[in-house]
Amino acid sequence: MDFAFSDTQAAIRELAGRICEEGVEATGLARYDEFRDLRFDAGLWQTLCDAGLPGVAVPEVLGGSGQGLVELCLLLEAVGHSLAPVPALAHTVTGLLPLQRYATPALQAAILPAACRGERLLTGAFWQAADAPPTTLQAELQDGEIRLSGSYPALPWAAQADHLLLPVRLQGELAVVLLDRDSPGLTLTPLQLTHFEPQAALALEGVALPLERVVCREEAHALWDWVRLRLRAGLCVQQLGAAERVLRMSAGYTSERHQFGVPVATFQAVGHRLADAFIDVECLRLTSWQAISRLAAGENAELETRMAAVVAADTGHRLSYAAQHVHGGTGIDRDYPLWRYCQWLRYQEMVLGGAGQQLEIIGRGLARGEGLFT
Repeated sequence: MDFAFSDTQAAIRELAGRICEEGVEATGLARYDEFRDLRFDAGLWQTLCDAGLPGVAVPEVLGGSGQGLVELCLLLEAVGHSLAPVPALAHTVTGLLPLQRYATPALQAAILPAACRGERLLTGAFWQAADAPPTTLQAELQDGEIRLSGSYPALPWAAQADHLLLPVRLQGELAVVLLDRDSPGLTLTPLQLTHFEPQAALALEGVALPLERVVCREEAHALWDWVRLRLRAGLCVQQLGAAERVLRMSAGYTSERHQFGVPVATFQAVGHRLADAFIDVECLRLTSWQAISRLAAGENAELETRMAAVVAADTGHRLSYAAQHVHGGTGIDRDYPLWRYCQWLRYQEMVLGGAGQQLEIIGRGLARGEGLFT
């Protein structure tokens, strides 16, 4: 059996990697440090959109390339590898994917082609570490429209997005709606997080929404679970890209740095630590793509995405320590890019819920006999 990427997938991977590497430099990322500038390279994002990469998994009739989840995750891996300041994960996995699967044809036609072209930006409130849908956003039917109220603590790219996908409680049941960012009654409060990505807290007070902006009601729980699995896998493959870059950075530094007349990499302790880091990264690669391949094939991947999340969280934790160790004081030098990658590795570890939380959920499932014979 051939486990290699197809020619089309290899071409997408090469294109995404080249655009991100050519468009992102460590010196350029420095301008976003400490929120000196908005961490959004609109020019790079438009280049990716012009190349058809964010819409790679969207059907051609809706403005995309008609590929699938594997091809999309190749883009996410490239974004993680370069720490590109673009909203790829939020726009695609929490925006484009659920709309193309669950929205009405009219809503799809109104939003997706423009979103694939880069003319509209999407994000969705599916990021909380807990698996249960949020209960802080409420909706009521009034005079033939919906009125939204409540809050959401932190939504990536909320202040920059044109449309927000929000899970809400409508008449006591879960529903998912599409809200315009400039809707009257919606207040966005910018937040400052350690990795400098733009996020905002949402407060809604009597926000009016037409009924045609309800993405789905009867299948809302299915949408929530479907997006959460793909978001977990997307986070893992983005973590893989960043982890691989940190490993290469550490190997290069220890090969060039000399002590006692020999490269630091020849020291046994350094070699062992980097060997462990290499194993971590390869395990993350295996578990991430295993989960993605099952999702792409339409198979159940609940266990596989959680296993990948465990490895992604552990790899982010251990690799950041190992890289700092072998770099010495250079690792925390703000003129050297390693510290940014370590911040991203640890941030994504937290978004995934941490290895402990995922292992507990896996363990409970195994105790019930789930996943033992699949």
